Amino acid sequence: MKLNIALIQTTTGRRPESNMKNISKMIGDAAKNGANFAFLPETCNFMEPDRKCQFRLATYEESDESLKILRKLALKYQIWLLVGSLVIQANKKFLANRSFIINNEGGIVARYDKIHLFDANLGGSHLYRESDIYRPGNQLVIAETPWGKIGLTICYDLRFPQLYQSLANAGANVLTVPSAFTVPTGIAHWDVLLRARSIETGCFVIAPAQTGTHEGGRQTYGHSLAVNPLGQVIADGGTKTGITIASINPCLTNTVL
Repeated sequence: MKLNIALIQTTTGRRPESNMKNISKMIGDAAKNGANFAFLPETCNFMEPDRKCQFRLATYEESDESLKILRKLALKYQIWLLVGSLVIQANKKFLANRSFIINNEGGIVARYDKIHLFDANLGGSHLYRESDIYRPGNQLVIAETPWGKIGLTICYDLRFPQLYQSLANAGANVLTVPSAFTVPTGIAHWDVLLRARSIETGCFVIAPAQTGTHEGGRQTYGHSLAVNPLGQVIADGGTKTGITIASINPCLTNTVL
């Protein structure tokens, strides 16, 4: 069964309300353009550089307003959603970077907490320590969908090929990598790593991404990609915000196309 996908590329800001307003329109546009599955990037509810503000904005999953809005949109437009990730309160001390798959009835069919946290020094003022405020996940997650099994990962997970091989070995035919890749690492590694993961596993790889300069000054690489099992890029969102539509046939995974 062919799957019409929409890669939704955003420049997420600091306030969930305005971000959800933009995303709501884009999901509606994706549905009108024939997509039956829309893919959102990492941390699409907000990107806030101040850690104290992150804790003030984050809520527990059951009360998260962004998640409630996205579930209603999936039902309204009869579209499946990969919510690349939301910043969610995990406990009193830590947040979670959590991905969701929502079906076209608004139900949550899978959730995944990012396993590999981004602790890296890119030089200058570009120091990232996600482990200071995020609690890592510890479970592989595969979602059952009408188009087969989808394996969930997030951003920095991309650098750990054994995770993707484990998902493929467990039956995944599509792998998702919602991201907010930095510009220097994006230029160096984004395309080649996504293509490598697809070739190694024989799976489609779908990677919706953040792009541009965000409130607070962070810059992300963009180039939301869909890659086929031969490692060929079949859709590229470029560097502007917007929607990229593509069609894939997940039945062709793990075989010669």
